[in-house]
Amino acid sequence: MVTNRLLKLSVPAVLVLIVVVSVLSWLYFKKADSSEVWTYKIVNTFTHDPEAFTQGLVFENGVLYEGTGIPGRSELRKVELETGSVLQKHKLPDEFFGEGITIHGDHIIQLTYQSNVGFIYDKHSFERLREFSYPTEGWGITHNGTHLIMSDGTPMLYFLDPNTFTQINRMMVFEQDNPVWGLNELEYVNGEIYANVWPTERIIRIVPETGKVVGWIDMKGLLAPQDRGEEVDVFNGIAYDAATGRLFVTGKFWPTLFEITLIPTK
Repeated sequence: MVTNRLLKLSVPAVLVLIVVVSVLSWLYFKKADSSEVWTYKIVNTFTHDPEAFTQGLVFENGVLYEGTGIPGRSELRKVELETGSVLQKHKLPDEFFGEGITIHGDHIIQLTYQSNVGFIYDKHSFERLREFSYPTEGWGITHNGTHLIMSDGTPMLYFLDPNTFTQINRMMVFEQDNPVWGLNELEYVNGEIYANVWPTERIIRIVPETGKVVGWIDMKGLLAPQDRGEEVDVFNGIAYDAATGRLFVTGKFWPTLFEITLIPTK
């Protein structure tokens, strides 16, 4: 798959293997009753650009904002939910691998993968206003109204000042005594942090004050087998409509974006 091919080029193979084995081992050997588990019901489906390597997803005022990846193809987009049409876009310079995005006030903030730089845009014009740096990789980003919250593929979450982008705090995410590797795209939902866990088909729900995992959302089977073309990659992308409580998810190169509701399994 595209993710694996790109990572083999950009990350030492040993590190990739360690992360994958850690994630999968933890998933299979963790105690079954360690946290609440939810599944999903599909409420609605929408067309999604199958050429969008989705790295970040946000919903605000009736439209989606999407950050896409891959050097030479990375973009910031404004997307019409109902049709999947791209209403506005900004292409990143070819050397950057776009990652997660979030909206904070009148600004859109976008991370990059291994360039140690993020970009701040005017939300309306998509004009790039400035940039900021960070010492880690950039994977996912969201905010809780006070701080930006950033992931880098490790079990760590980083809390940044939204004005200066200096690190205020950092926190390790644990399921019982096990650190959770592969924290990826993030969304702040009703006082919890939702995180895609790469490369799985699950979302974890995190208490932002402690890093404790309080639940899983099992997303297996979301994309139908007939929609899994050659380029379709991993599940990634969470967007929450705070005004209505709607929850949207998709994946990299997926042809469909889903509106879902959560169902407890026990």
